[in-house]
Amino acid sequence: MDDADSTRRRRIVEVLVETFADLMEADPSAFRTKFRKMAANPFAFYRGSACLFYDDLRDFDDPWADERTGRVWIHGDLHLENFGTYMNSEGTLVFDVNDFDEAYVGHFSWDLRRFVASLALMGWQKALPESDVRELAETYLRSYVEQVLQYAREEEDEAYALRLDNSRGAIHDLLLSARLATRVSLLESVTVLEDFDRHFRRGRGVRELEEAERATVREAVEKYVERVPRSKRSTRPVFYRIKDAVGRKGFGIGSAGLPAYNVLIEGASQALENDIVLSLKQGNVAAPSRIVDEPGVREYFEHEGHRTAVSQRALQVHTDPLLGYTEIDGTGFVVAELSPYELDLDWSDLTEPEDIAPLLEDLGRATAKVHCVSDEDSDQTLVTFQTEDAIQNVVDGRLDEFVGEIVDFGIAYAEVSRKDHQLFVDAFREGEIAGVSAT
Repeated sequence: MDDADSTRRRRIVEVLVETFADLMEADPSAFRTKFRKMAANPFAFYRGSACLFYDDLRDFDDPWADERTGRVWIHGDLHLENFGTYMNSEGTLVFDVNDFDEAYVGHFSWDLRRFVASLALMGWQKALPESDVRELAETYLRSYVEQVLQYAREEEDEAYALRLDNSRGAIHDLLLSARLATRVSLLESVTVLEDFDRHFRRGRGVRELEEAERATVREAVEKYVERVPRSKRSTRPVFYRIKDAVGRKGFGIGSAGLPAYNVLIEGASQALENDIVLSLKQGNVAAPSRIVDEPGVREYFEHEGHRTAVSQRALQVHTDPLLGYTEIDGTGFVVAELSPYELDLDWSDLTEPEDIAPLLEDLGRATAKVHCVSDEDSDQTLVTFQTEDAIQNVVDGRLDEFVGEIVDFGIAYAEVSRKDHQLFVDAFREGEIAGVSAT
């Protein structure tokens, strides 16, 4: 191994340890699982290492960031697999960006760079020629800019949404699959009927709560309910009644080691098919926040649970009416419904550029929407200008230059990530990540 690879390998380990030290100490087995999943392939490594991506951007001179475009609401971890379906607060099935755990205020181009790099990684794993990947990335970026400019021209920012009536191809098929899901099937998978009522199934990944911890969770839910916006809060007296609560383990690559609970509440009526499962998950430190040196932004949030909920409402239209936040033992938790209607886009059967290109057009428009449109109950005051106007101002007359620079960055960073993946695997196998061994 040459000196450059040795230096980079040490930096990868340092960033992972700096980012996850507390969580790794609390649950090393969860991180052993996380790191094994990241070792599977370069894309999996990229998904699990947003912290490294932003560390690499720390001293990057972004030509598209000014006093406005450098401080807009961003998703923070935008990649190909962070899109899927959900049931919005109006009862409409929508395909959109999901998973807002890393959302923060930062450069709008950071989301685009992270997405294009993920596209380049996926394209490499599908053995697509670089020329095809570049064309696909251009398709995504030009669709994004086109939609941003449309928002700048129109008064109604909600003009674009991917629904059953206007979607196509893989997105339409995914929405149809989501439509077949039922709350009853979800409930039957995670609960059992005992004494004429529902209770959570006990088993792998489920932790029984002692009475004191159960009482703490109950208090946390009560605080959460008080903070749900009035327009989204149910007025039915039975709705938030707690029926059961358990500890949970086994979240995905990005949430390894984060304490979590599932809470079963009554729902709209005492009919058993209306029960609702709330997920309470400890908020993680947003990866972009590690390089955004603005105390006013950091101080705006009570804690990471509050930051996640506020950010999601700032980025998503008609968001989950049950979205909220609370605290447990002074630590912030984000609260959301465990919904049967959330399905992620599966890329395994999308192999040819002609099938991928129309999808990327839609993803570009969806990305523009999260940057430019907020939920009606988003009362944030961090970003007070129209994002679409700010972006239009920096790309006006420079569209080709903008697209070319972002594509070049994404292609180059994907190559870095492929090499980083191998360096990470070697470091993990050799036991160089303090607190988490490979055996």
